[in-house]
Amino acid sequence: MGVQRVKDMTSGRPLKLIVTFALPLMLGNMGQQLYMVVDGIVVGQGVGVDALAALGATDWTCWMLLWMAQGFAQGFSVLAAQRFGAGDLQGLRRGVAMSVVLGLGLSVVLTALGLGLARPLLTLLGTPEDIFPGAMEYITTMFWGMTVVFAYNLAGGILRALGDGKTPLYAMAVAAGTNIALDLLFVMVFHWGIVGAAVATVLAQGVSFLYCLLVMRRMPALGLKKADFALDWPLLGRLWRLGLPVALQNAFIAVGGMVVQSVLNGLGFLYIAGFTATNKIYGLMESAAIAFGYSMTTYMGQNLGAGRHDRIREGMRCMVKLSIVVAVGTGILVSLAGRPILSLFVSSTEANAGQVVDIAFQYLFIMCCNLIVLYLLHAYRSALQGLGNTTAAMVSGVMEFICRVGTALILPRLMGDFGIFFAEPMAWLGAAVFLFFAYYKEARSLRERAVGGIGGQA
Repeated sequence: MGVQRVKDMTSGRPLKLIVTFALPLMLGNMGQQLYMVVDGIVVGQGVGVDALAALGATDWTCWMLLWMAQGFAQGFSVLAAQRFGAGDLQGLRRGVAMSVVLGLGLSVVLTALGLGLARPLLTLLGTPEDIFPGAMEYITTMFWGMTVVFAYNLAGGILRALGDGKTPLYAMAVAAGTNIALDLLFVMVFHWGIVGAAVATVLAQGVSFLYCLLVMRRMPALGLKKADFALDWPLLGRLWRLGLPVALQNAFIAVGGMVVQSVLNGLGFLYIAGFTATNKIYGLMESAAIAFGYSMTTYMGQNLGAGRHDRIREGMRCMVKLSIVVAVGTGILVSLAGRPILSLFVSSTEANAGQVVDIAFQYLFIMCCNLIVLYLLHAYRSALQGLGNTTAAMVSGVMEFICRVGTALILPRLMGDFGIFFAEPMAWLGAAVFLFFAYYKEARSLRERAVGGIGGQA
């Protein structure tokens, strides 16, 4: 089963390889985002607008550490892609084993940090008193599941590094069904409230991990032995240097989002609820960009490992064109269907349902108009990560932080509450401009080394 799912991306048409690899990942990402959407709908309809606002008030605080776990896992997978592309299966197995060791330690540290910082951070952000208890319950439940989230992201990253985009899709399909069923059971039947939604999400991630693990155990390339787990400090150091910049990149992005959340908290629970609804749809809009990004990281990593610098250049051209086309189509589609979809998050019996939907749609429409920038950001950032330049990706996170925070603090004073809607698009733009120049500087450096006799054809 596992052998057939591995894909060599060092030969064949780049566009076809990127698209066919990305499609199952896209469906998998959409499945994951779907059950996050269902979380919001079930909480909003089954518990109320206050609970939906409490869910939204935790978003950036919660994801700061969860995204760090995802970032470490993504950075570790770069080494796996490069060694697989080079045909170094022993090195691949050692890299995977050390990723497991390092990942386990990091998940324990991040869990402790999350549980210790949850209350102080929610307080610092000025979370309204009426939604504070629900926000605290949700975020602590999610942090208790940190190891499960880390395990799934690490397993999924390793599979993608080997060109397997189907297993994460199948795992996420099972997880999405599990999450939706448990959401309805825990929230609507057992009346566990917002905690039920968090428990359902963590259990669904656990199902995803177990499925990926089952497939990995059947892959000859990943036939790990006890000797593979002998501590290799230089290799652990290399994994740390690959993973830390991506984790910090995600942390910078999340901290910037926390500043936006603090501004939102000052605008009241209607704005918080509206933003929460839109952010669930935003996750779906971003799904294709994330899938293309994963595909690009694997493509770049394998071709760099194989010394195929000529294919790196060709693949980037294909990725840029594909990103623009899909971004325009997605933006048009979502802007046309946005208002009816957003209405699903709020019960029509709520007195302020119309206000929440109006706020949410304004924000959604502005996002749709700037979606090309987001897609190009993912394309260039993922390409740099695949080439091993995770430091540039980290700096792009700093750029996002600066632009997001600056916009959130300045524009609402100049434009009124409407100004907060531009925090995300301006963050995308700042990061995308930096990544554009960083990528082409890296590509030029690769060509010069190739001409000098290091690597493949220029």
